[in-house]
Amino acid sequence: MKRYYAKHCFRNPAVAGQFYPASKKQLVCEIEKYINKKTSKEKILGIVSPHAGYIYSGETAALALSKAELPDNIIILGPNHTGAGAKFSIMAHGMWNTPMGNVNINGELAEIILDKTCLVKEGEEAQIYEHSIEVQLPIIQYLKSNFRFVPIVVSYGDIKQYQEIGSAIASAIEDFEEEALIIASSDMTHYESSETAKTKDDLAIESILALDEAGLFNRVQKYNISMCGCGPVCIMLAACKKLGAKYAKLVKYTNSGEVTGDFAQVVGYAGITIK
Repeated sequence: MKRYYAKHCFRNPAVAGQFYPASKKQLVCEIEKYINKKTSKEKILGIVSPHAGYIYSGETAALALSKAELPDNIIILGPNHTGAGAKFSIMAHGMWNTPMGNVNINGELAEIILDKTCLVKEGEEAQIYEHSIEVQLPIIQYLKSNFRFVPIVVSYGDIKQYQEIGSAIASAIEDFEEEALIIASSDMTHYESSETAKTKDDLAIESILALDEAGLFNRVQKYNISMCGCGPVCIMLAACKKLGAKYAKLVKYTNSGEVTGDFAQVVGYAGITIK
């Protein structure tokens, strides 16, 4: 079903100057500190990438993202930190601005996703101030000058909803007939000791490496793992498996204490690739 929109949204950055530099020159210098230019590129279906301030998680995100042969089409799933908008919200038209320049939304792919599932709703409210998707873009823009993307903000749901959305995304990519990368934006355990965070995060990462979205969802519930992007990661895993994913690899795990020196209250960060 073709949709016609009365306007096209131009989204200005919400966290430039906070999570990452607002100056393009400074931003490029920041990203270059984290990129491993010698890393070998691979065809990757999905990535787990953190979304904290670059000083804390930029290296982990950059190392994971730079592993991929980035395609022209990218879907970014991020958790809803603001509570605004629909439960599962897609911005299906317009463009986003960052200090690195503008990125167009892939309206064709977004429309196919909307046609595949009634769970995802078109809207801008959940997107405007949400940082979890935004912080991924400058690193991708550094790595690839020309691409289109689909931003999807995910609130809390159940595993069947996540699996349905994942299946819809995979089916949409198949119908679109072009390669697409699915990025799940997520930090791991929040504000616990580094030891406790590592123990909990190891359980979550083990499920991700096993490509087991149901196991991840159940472990997050059972062990009270404060992983904000559990939903996006479950959706990404479900989609990637339908697209033929066979294995996953942990690129890097770290926590905020390695920057602040405070290991009593940390946030964990993991970069993981899915092939």
